[in-house]
Amino acid sequence: MASAIANIGKVPELRRRILFTLFILAMYRVGVFITIPGVNRVEMSHVVTRGGTGSFLGMFNMFSGGALQQLSIFTLGIMPYVTSSIVMQLLTVVVPKLDQLNKEGEQGRRRINQLTRYGTVLVAIVQSWVAASWVESLSKGGAEVVANPGLGFHLLTVLTMTTGTVVIMWLGELITDQGIGNGSSLIIFAGIVAAMPDALTRFLAGGGSNNVGGLTVLFMLVLVIGTIAAICYFERAHRRIPVQYTKRQVGRKMYSGAQSYLPLKINVSGVIPPIFASSILMFPAQLAHMSGSRIMEEFASVLHPADWRYNAIFTVLNVFFAFFYTSVVFNPVDVADNLKKSGGFIPGIRPGKNTAHYIERVLSRITFAGALYLSVVCMIPALLQKYMSVPFSFGGTGLLIVVGVALDTVQQIESHLITRNYEGFAGPKGPRIRGRVAARPR
Repeated sequence: MASAIANIGKVPELRRRILFTLFILAMYRVGVFITIPGVNRVEMSHVVTRGGTGSFLGMFNMFSGGALQQLSIFTLGIMPYVTSSIVMQLLTVVVPKLDQLNKEGEQGRRRINQLTRYGTVLVAIVQSWVAASWVESLSKGGAEVVANPGLGFHLLTVLTMTTGTVVIMWLGELITDQGIGNGSSLIIFAGIVAAMPDALTRFLAGGGSNNVGGLTVLFMLVLVIGTIAAICYFERAHRRIPVQYTKRQVGRKMYSGAQSYLPLKINVSGVIPPIFASSILMFPAQLAHMSGSRIMEEFASVLHPADWRYNAIFTVLNVFFAFFYTSVVFNPVDVADNLKKSGGFIPGIRPGKNTAHYIERVLSRITFAGALYLSVVCMIPALLQKYMSVPFSFGGTGLLIVVGVALDTVQQIESHLITRNYEGFAGPKGPRIRGRVAARPR
């Protein structure tokens, strides 16, 4: 590990990419603290803090890197771009023209990326208008967040927030092209990691009380380390399906068929299922807060992260979105066709339709296990707060994102080192660090 870190400085291109990535992330963190004109950031900070880390506001504030608490120009963060990307992936499956563009190679992907950018702007405009209306409604509850509410504030908020989202999208693409790692993921990663010192300080302080003893701190430390180890294990875990290739003749020579395997990730969907499930379950509470309806408030009180009904619904939604998103990004029929065209087959399984059914059956089983793993990891913080009264504010979803993005980035750095004849992080005899994306046969 130490030699691999030392080797990073010996590769000029890798060193330049890492420094460039850190510089872009620093620019993003500076922009988080630029507040929209006409907003009282102190009052806004009190509103978000009163909501708690398990609320909709707390989750939104976490993904925006604390920008919501500042009501800055980067309040929407990278989420409009992520939303637009997911919608485009879904439309690629439904709309034949987009599916054709996706199969046209680099030129088609550029066209889809351009449409994704346009979709990001539209999503940002809608979300910023809703955010402006919500901030103005806070004045009715006694929080004077906006100095001069009205149409002018709405237009200014839409302009600044949408521009901030476009800038973040541009920064993310710069990191992807000229830096190291995935730009969008690293921006979310930077926002979550920036909140770690404050969350750790509040945890050690016991939230201002004296009910957190040394044994509790030790137990939490062991639990966090164990959770991170479990996330690393499941994110790197694959189900290997053996693949045999037929013999082929080149000229007068006959070459024996090679043996390989098809790796299927246990967690193909990543953190998309818990994000969608949490957003849906937190939406009724937000509606109740904005409408003031007693019926909505009673219904929203049931959907609390520490309630068993919330956890049951969360698990069901998590499983649903895991299967749904996996079916979108992974098509067993295409994989079976590609295997057949390349002369590969699964031993004991007929090529074509039978191979597709076999891959789909295996994928369904490991996807269900992956969805349960996501549910358990995401529910741990809420259960700790309820049954142990531990002021642990770092959610399981954020922990999943941090560990997953860190694995991806380390895997890319290791790839740069190995291609230049340097040892990776695991050493010359150690296993390669695998990212979150499973390889597919072409």
